[in-house]
Amino acid sequence: MIEWKDFTVIFGDFLGAGDLSSLVYVLLAAVSFAVARFSLVPLLNRATERTKTQWDDILASKGVFRQLTYLVPALVLYFGVAHYPLFSEETWQRVILAYIILNAFIIQNRLLMAGHDIYRLSPFSEEHSIKPYIQLARLLVYALGAVAVISVLLDKSPWGILGGIGAMAAILILVFRDTILSLIASIQLHANDLVRRGDWIEVPECGADGDVIDIALHTVTVQNFDKTIVTIPTCKLIDDSFKNWRGMRETGARRIKRSLLIDQTSIRFCDEEMIEKYEGIHLLKPYIKAKRKELEQADIPFGVSGGDDHLPLNHRALTNLGTFRAYIVAYLRKNLKIHQDLTIMVRQLPPTPEGIPLEVYCFYDDTDWVKYEGIQADIFDHLLAILPYFDLKVFQIPTGLDFRTLKE
Repeated sequence: MIEWKDFTVIFGDFLGAGDLSSLVYVLLAAVSFAVARFSLVPLLNRATERTKTQWDDILASKGVFRQLTYLVPALVLYFGVAHYPLFSEETWQRVILAYIILNAFIIQNRLLMAGHDIYRLSPFSEEHSIKPYIQLARLLVYALGAVAVISVLLDKSPWGILGGIGAMAAILILVFRDTILSLIASIQLHANDLVRRGDWIEVPECGADGDVIDIALHTVTVQNFDKTIVTIPTCKLIDDSFKNWRGMRETGARRIKRSLLIDQTSIRFCDEEMIEKYEGIHLLKPYIKAKRKELEQADIPFGVSGGDDHLPLNHRALTNLGTFRAYIVAYLRKNLKIHQDLTIMVRQLPPTPEGIPLEVYCFYDDTDWVKYEGIQADIFDHLLAILPYFDLKVFQIPTGLDFRTLKE
């Protein structure tokens, strides 16, 4: 039967000439790690769940408390370096110290990630993302951690190691070229406030037309309206142009810009009967009244009175198209869903083979896409329906039915 003293002799011989001090330190390190990892960490996690604050929950979720437990056994082992076999005391000190430094930098990295998540809880984060800077800081932490660990293991000054790295600067610049360019691009994007998380941007060259959901060091991620995801190199947004719809959202209005194609053969001067008919439209009464007075004054320099000459060429006269334009403006002015402080205009564009474009230009008093399409459709439904009242026709390319009707 193997007794306890036999185990101590075996482990003692393994750890060094029967000296059990090293074994005691190893056991203490294991016990301290187990207590910290499986008792203290769960206790801290439960404590954070009971608090009303969110930052402590983020620290727990990022593993900050869990990573701290790896320092506990290292500190215990560090105080027993004089008793460890195989290597000198100085060697063991360097190895354990390098391990402690490595864990310290890992903890710093987790703190940076937690800090970013805590920052995202603030309303300010919607306008200004710090993710590229966090990513850069993490790269620096990894780089400095690597230098510190190597300098401790080799017992060399970190400045000497950095000096050697400086000699390799050309190679490093080549290797980290994209990172450097992306960093510069990120700084320009944020310094000039060109793009924010949540912005609607269009980058046709990249097939992007949607909302920015993430801004990282190397890429900007856009979710298109068809729910596809596009990643755009950060440098691309600096090198090429892109459209940002943030101004539309900040204004709280969305532009309506659409044309009606009017058949040119339906345009004519208004006779008295037509004018009286249009005067019956409440929205046009002020316009017709003002125009009557204006046209009477315009005839005086030509020596023409209202009853002397009925030839339209000898008068300034109203047209059904001009009156229809005035009606559209009045209709938009009375529409509560049209932003009255922004441009409201109905203009006639140059004639085309498809007719005369009559463009409606105004702003809907909201930015919601579904509501916007609804009010735009309502406006043009109304205009198309009322167009025959002004003796106007919409241009439409003849269809097979038109040709069959003509043949019959």
